[in-house]
Amino acid sequence: MREKVLIVDFGGQYVHLIARRCRELGVYSEIVDVERLGEVNIREYSALILSGGPRSVSEEGAPTVDRSVIASGMPVLGICYGHQLIAKLMGGRVERSSVREYGRTEVEVVADSVLFSGLGKRQVVWMSHGDVVLEPPPSFRVTAVSETGAIAAMEDPERGIYSVQFHPEVRHTENGRRILENFLRRAAGLKERWNPVDRVQEIMEEIRRAVRPGEAVVCGVSGGVDSMTTALILHRVIGDDLHVVFVDHGLMRKGEVEEVLDVLKGLGIRNVHFVDARSRFLEALRGVADPEEKRKIIGRLFAEVFKEVAKNIPNARYLAQGTIY
Repeated sequence: MREKVLIVDFGGQYVHLIARRCRELGVYSEIVDVERLGEVNIREYSALILSGGPRSVSEEGAPTVDRSVIASGMPVLGICYGHQLIAKLMGGRVERSSVREYGRTEVEVVADSVLFSGLGKRQVVWMSHGDVVLEPPPSFRVTAVSETGAIAAMEDPERGIYSVQFHPEVRHTENGRRILENFLRRAAGLKERWNPVDRVQEIMEEIRRAVRPGEAVVCGVSGGVDSMTTALILHRVIGDDLHVVFVDHGLMRKGEVEEVLDVLKGLGIRNVHFVDARSRFLEALRGVADPEEKRKIIGRLFAEVFKEVAKNIPNARYLAQGTIY
């Protein structure tokens, strides 16, 4: 089984940055919303990271996981909210702090630690929290404390559970990369070196298996990195069976439409269906102020335009889409 890390998203603003840091360290990572964790077979993963989040672990209805997820034997790292949640579920004490820690903070390493291996006793980190862990769960040792005396890091190496109150994924934590690497390599024992190029090859093979010669794929592009990358990968695999749809909705920057069309031409993509729908979109948006309503209108019109274009493409079988994820 390929080594990969699952990141559980509790609504933290840095969750995609955690995934990026893991990938920069050569470990493949995926993100799942905590509400969908039950749909995932966590046994397919090599390690688990619990992200930060905006809520308090003590408030009613706060997102959580079953205690068995943490105590499953899989290496686990809790970050910020994840740190507090581990403490709460495993028998520690979490309370609202009278002093909110935010920004650059210095913590002191007070015990031997897997996460701080090879690092100094004083560490500059980035904090952003209101709750604090005041007592660790049974069998956990405190490995770092903050200037306020709160537990900044703790670990139970025997059970493979580690947590930090700060955010190692942001650059303001000076040795954050090393701390994450220590978790992935030393604590979780991950040895594979994953490269994003490997994923591109996997996607290309998936396309080859799914799309037969002569079957057309409709791919919507906006000019952004995600959709243009999707179009390029598809074109490399299926050539002229790719049909790109580019819709001018009237909300682009000056000159952007021409720039996107030039890029598509430069990539060698020949079947480009350009739709000038400016009047259609702007008329539908006239007088609408609510952002969510605008989003729904734009989404509906895009679907209508794509359906109209697809009807005129022989043997159109698939829709391809690039996303921010």
